Amino acid sequence: MQSQTFFKSILTTTFVSLCLVLTVFQSSLAQDAASNEQQIITLSKKKWQWMADKNVDELGKLFDDKAKFVHMSGTWKKDEELEIIKTGSIWYKKADVHDVAVEFMGNTAIIWSRITLSAMVRGNEVNTEFTVTEVYTIQGGDWKLLALTFSSVRDTHVIKH
Repeated sequence: MQSQTFFKSILTTTFVSLCLVLTVFQSSLAQDAASNEQQIITLSKKKWQWMADKNVDELGKLFDDKAKFVHMSGTWKKDEELEIIKTGSIWYKKADVHDVAVEFMGNTAIIWSRITLSAMVRGNEVNTEFTVTEVYTIQGGDWKLLALTFSSVRDTHVIKH
């Protein structure tokens, strides 16, 4: 009888310990996911500021060499986007971000942002509602932007979370 009680005690202790380890592990994963989400949202905000500041040096580091940019007037690659920003052909003066949703798939992050973009486009001041899709991947420990797409939407557009 004593050996059965002892065995049950060991099983109970092991089970409780395993539950605690799993709870701590799950909590750690949730914190990592929240941390990664905040990190990519912060990077996206920095990107908007760099675009407003015409900071092509920082943007050049962020944009992957094969990145694509889809605008209302066309699609182009990294060098063209940087040249457009540098020359002010499109000056992204201010992006007011109204909502953000993020999803991770392995080393890839997709961000959907609903924004009001104040810009100068070929000398004309414009304010446009967009949902912007950004695709990032981790390369050598750093996030790289692979794609940025502007979709014109109404101001009532809602991003599904």
